[in-house]
Amino acid sequence: MNVLNDLLVGLNDLFWSFLVIPLLVVLTLYFTVRSGFVQLRLLPEMFRVLRSSPGVAPDGGREISSFQAFALSAASRVGTGNIVGVSLAIILGGPGAVFWMWVMAGVLGAAAFVESTLAQLYKVRTATGFRGGPAYYMLYGLKRRWMGVLFAVVITITFSLVFNSVQANSVAGAISTSVEYAGGSGGFWLNALIGIGLALLTGAVIFGGVRRIATVAQGLVPLMAILYILLGVAVVVLNIEQVPRVLGDIFGHAFGVREFAAGGVGAAIVQGMRRGMFSNEAGLGSAPNAAATASVSHPAKQGLVQSLGVYFDTWLVCSVTAFIVLINGSVYDPGTDQGIVVAQEALQASLGGWSLHALTVIMFLLAWTSVLGNYYYGESNLQFLDAEHRHMTYFRYAVLAAVFIGCVAPLTVVWSLADISMGVMATVNLVSLALLSPIAFRLLSDYSRQLRYGLDPQFTLAKMPDLENVTAWGPVHGNFPDDIDRSEALAPGDPAAEADEGSWRALDTEVERGHDGAEALHPEDTPAAEDLDAPGDGGTASGASPAGASAAGAETEETGTGEEPGGTGQDEGRDDDEGTGSTGIR
Repeated sequence: MNVLNDLLVGLNDLFWSFLVIPLLVVLTLYFTVRSGFVQLRLLPEMFRVLRSSPGVAPDGGREISSFQAFALSAASRVGTGNIVGVSLAIILGGPGAVFWMWVMAGVLGAAAFVESTLAQLYKVRTATGFRGGPAYYMLYGLKRRWMGVLFAVVITITFSLVFNSVQANSVAGAISTSVEYAGGSGGFWLNALIGIGLALLTGAVIFGGVRRIATVAQGLVPLMAILYILLGVAVVVLNIEQVPRVLGDIFGHAFGVREFAAGGVGAAIVQGMRRGMFSNEAGLGSAPNAAATASVSHPAKQGLVQSLGVYFDTWLVCSVTAFIVLINGSVYDPGTDQGIVVAQEALQASLGGWSLHALTVIMFLLAWTSVLGNYYYGESNLQFLDAEHRHMTYFRYAVLAAVFIGCVAPLTVVWSLADISMGVMATVNLVSLALLSPIAFRLLSDYSRQLRYGLDPQFTLAKMPDLENVTAWGPVHGNFPDDIDRSEALAPGDPAAEADEGSWRALDTEVERGHDGAEALHPEDTPAAEDLDAPGDGGTASGASPAGASAAGAETEETGTGEEPGGTGQDEGRDDDEGTGSTGIR
């Protein structure tokens, strides 16, 4: 096992140091500059759009709101990465790793904006709302089904199997520590018993379907996150005199001369970036799966909301863990492998023995709901791959096996596997973002222009008729939505449905399921399979618009972006010259 772990650690260091981190830094800095620091410039707007109201789904129910999609992604984000990951980053990289986590969150907000905006643009309509994610913008935006399939396979393995093993491992470690503190004995058999119990509990939920998963997660995650934040605030208040020292350690170890000479700064940077990305998931390609479900008036709105999610995760929740650990710095031993024990003992030193057990309960519930959320990411992407019902059953049993194995396997091996799979997943997603980012910047330009005119931004495909295979934003020759002043009201969550309801959206249309797992409202409009690299009789059954269908036969030398990275003029001509509203800028 030690030989395997050493091999994985060596592969991790090479993979992250020479490929993933350089690619991540270059692209996120480019996104930041190209977008005009959108993740900071529009920070107030992020809070405003959280109040957006959803539209009405084809089945007559309400679609997912912007805030609900934010909460869904937060349910997956807020878990062991916020507690165990930060503790390990400090152990392996020193206090300076916290600073680089903060920095990483600041620039990763731009990547979160780009990926979630693209997920919104290329989402597909279902009977209950919308579905989408990186696999969809790879299929419809890049017209590369093979790339979407690769991503779907990687995210399924990464989240549903590897990350769930990490979550289960953290649960077993937390419970074992509590049992030993109470006078009991730990060891393999206790971990195996925990693994069996956690697998049974997980199976009782995931075999009940997505509605049961959502009900359990939405009920537990916000409460547990608030409780953990309150515990952290209590630690800081009781040790307020230690805060200057903690801040000095964070910045000193990030830039200190001694750390540079010893190579400690490099370790701090690498560990901070790794753990920060694992925690907030920006650029990873997971959050867009949640972002695509939101019913909003403009794709850029949910891009802004998901950027806010990065800050909530790293600048708030992860910082709580960092201060808990660093305020009681004597409880951790840099260079050792202690995981959850670090946070538990640090909390115990400040609040007493009861807090250790309180953190165990919080860790269990947060990790378990993350297991459920991670499972659903895999299920959703298996549907993209057209998984049969029996294959879904096999997949669920594989998830339960991964949960059990995670409870009994060494932490170092599990965490090293998570690093490798996360790096592969991030690489695939970042490459697609680099190719499709010009479209996200066009949407941002349209959004910003409407803000300058005092409007609540709205979007329909009629504003950018050159975009192909966009299926959820109305027909290419549809109507523009009516202008809505920002000071008066918020725009409806589904502007295309409001503007062209009679011509393109029929609530009583029969729903069919296609090869990508999407539920099509208009299967006759689906683009030809050969134009999207789809297999078989193909259709993607996404309910593509007539524009996408008519343009599908055209050969494109680019990747579906329609312009060079600097251009935003294609949509401006239509907006300024052909607008039908009072301002003509829509």
